[in-house]
Amino acid sequence: MADEIFEDVACTVCACVCDDLRVTVREGRIVDYQPFCSLIGDWFEQQNSRPSVPATRRGLEIPFETAIHEAAEFLRHARAPLFYGLSQSSTAGQRAAVALADRLGATIDTTASEGHAPSILALQQVGESTCSLGEIRNRADLVIYWGSDPIQQQPRHLDRYTMRAGMQTPRGRADRTLIVIDSAPSETSKRADLFLQVEPQQDFEALWTLRALLHGLEPEPGVPTGLPLAQLKDLAARMQSCRCGIVFFGFGLVQQPTGSQNVEALLQLVTELNQFTRFYARRMRVAGDVSGADSVLCWQTGYPFSVNLARGYPRYNPNEYSASDLLERGEPDVVVLIGSRRIESFSAEGLRHLEKIPTILIENSYGKLPFEPTLRITSSVYGIHRHGTAYRMDEVPIPLQPLLKSNDPSDEEVLNAIAASLSAASDSSAVNYAGLS
Repeated sequence: MADEIFEDVACTVCACVCDDLRVTVREGRIVDYQPFCSLIGDWFEQQNSRPSVPATRRGLEIPFETAIHEAAEFLRHARAPLFYGLSQSSTAGQRAAVALADRLGATIDTTASEGHAPSILALQQVGESTCSLGEIRNRADLVIYWGSDPIQQQPRHLDRYTMRAGMQTPRGRADRTLIVIDSAPSETSKRADLFLQVEPQQDFEALWTLRALLHGLEPEPGVPTGLPLAQLKDLAARMQSCRCGIVFFGFGLVQQPTGSQNVEALLQLVTELNQFTRFYARRMRVAGDVSGADSVLCWQTGYPFSVNLARGYPRYNPNEYSASDLLERGEPDVVVLIGSRRIESFSAEGLRHLEKIPTILIENSYGKLPFEPTLRITSSVYGIHRHGTAYRMDEVPIPLQPLLKSNDPSDEEVLNAIAASLSAASDSSAVNYAGLS
């Protein structure tokens, strides 16, 4: 068979969702792709070697229809169901999950609650001065990564978005200053023009001092500033004098005890910098379509994650309705996992509770989990086997095209099949009741 060449392929391994890949498929297997990315090879190889088991119950194979019926029965009798995941899904699957959760009066949460939740809470408080990655490529002459190591987590981010030649940066890297701020050296810091090593857990002090310096104020001697005052003065001057600047911030800033306050301080700093120049901030998302999950939940419920629908209308409280907190308290009696990403970040108490209740995992791979779900239902992969839409980390929707053939249903089709089974059971109960009356 002749090789099939697919152009402009989008990859959903990380939140960059790079859509410029050239993929070669031979005899139903991906044999080559360009350009190189250190994350994609293993991902493509996993798709080539995927098992064809449609479903399992406690590790033993069962028919797909049986799994759908049993999943529907679990949910029909559930009093406090929980839906979690969605960061490797697509808009259609995310909509189906919200619809089913709404119908059941369930709680629905995304992997954002275990990742950038503090960032989302911060921007809800103080707003966000932000832009698309395309604007950064074309305009930014000062790029700062704060608490982020994109070379490890988003390998093509620098080369594709922040160091490539643009309209106002025609020489690419030569027209830009790259600064990395972190508590320890990283792979990205090795490529930086300037690396500032902030004291552990003192990012807030550094950010607040920068804000003070913008207003012509200096801290008193002995006050913690996170970084030497001379370095902060130099950084503030660079920020004020650049033509266009961007701060990309990651888990190193966010996942601290004061994570939300850190991000609030950073977003306020960026807002104030716009009095002097053009400046932006962007979250460095990790999972492929976690931004899409945020977006779909927002326009379906009004809230981005940790949404409870038990009263017939959406309620939002991340400290109460996050999947991790609910599982720690032992509240859910059935859990539907749309993908297993970030389950390992649940507490030991939460994982123990998952082992006690029915769990339904809808996923495209049979990787190792810290527990064996009650039901596993194999789904196809958006961007590998199915068309779909994924949202890049800057909330720009990217179309996905299929590369390989698969008989596995999408997660949207699995969730809709469960909903149809619930409807059929309800209709049957209504008929039986009518006959008795």
